[in-house]
Amino acid sequence: MTEPDTGPVFRETTADPRTQAVGLSHLSLELGHLYLEDFEAGPERLRDHFARVAPWAQAARAVAAAATGPKRARISTCFLIDDYFARFSSPAELVPRIVDEAARAGLTVDYLARESGCAVTGKVPVAEAVAARIVESPPPGSYGARPPATQTGWLANGERSPVMRAAQAMKPATVWQPPKETAARRHSVFLDVELWSDGADGQRLWSCPFLAAVWQLARLGLLRNEGEAVFVPQQRPAAGFPDDWDELPALIRLNPRADPFAAYRTASVLPSRFLPVEHAVRVVLDQLDVDHGALEQVARRSAAEHATVPDSVADRVSYVFYAGP
Repeated sequence: MTEPDTGPVFRETTADPRTQAVGLSHLSLELGHLYLEDFEAGPERLRDHFARVAPWAQAARAVAAAATGPKRARISTCFLIDDYFARFSSPAELVPRIVDEAARAGLTVDYLARESGCAVTGKVPVAEAVAARIVESPPPGSYGARPPATQTGWLANGERSPVMRAAQAMKPATVWQPPKETAARRHSVFLDVELWSDGADGQRLWSCPFLAAVWQLARLGLLRNEGEAVFVPQQRPAAGFPDDWDELPALIRLNPRADPFAAYRTASVLPSRFLPVEHAVRVVLDQLDVDHGALEQVARRSAAEHATVPDSVADRVSYVFYAGP
């Protein structure tokens, strides 16, 4: 599917032809996640969520519009459903409810995504491909004593505390030392992120923070598989939403007039309980070797539009955390 013609088209005359370009909005505005516990809390939880999101979404739109000046700001909205860690309800029942409750609060959901698509989209093992791009930032003074994240499934933003041990023959005792954040400002805020866990059956379960990092890359238009775009929006089913989540595309366009799904920047309005997860997302994004062709395309197109885009991928992501469940 191709993105609708909602703004200037910038053709890549010098880009690597193997890197497919995608449509880009100025802002991808996330209106929330839906997990099993939210669904079990009843329809009032969803209604309360959108009521809390609405004023912050309006503020995010105003900020994006101010940044684009006299030009119309291209802003698309999205909503993510967790069908990866738990399957609940059905698209036929849940998607119309989400759309209706958003509309009650004055919001329009342009795109709806399944979190399982952040693990595997079609036949593309998206999470596995992103994990292969992890390039750990070695802490100052480290000597590579700890195994890499690609082996352990853990990624830190600094140096872990050493394992304490008693003195042995020819070896001095190891005393406790505090962990150290690599980019600490006076004091450290150290974080060690679990990226996945492997079950006894050999099946890998990707962590919520890691899938959320993949989700951010998708929204920033930076995911590619052998040069082809990943997470391409599909049109909503003409025959209605299916009863089985596996029959629903990983990303669907609910609003036919929506601006492009991917954007130069993202903003998410979420309950405060997501703060630890999104802190972990930044740790992951800061240590990824993101597809260079995709990065170059965004840089050229943003420069042509005079849109300021931070060099750091993590700095292209922003949040509003509201108080609540």
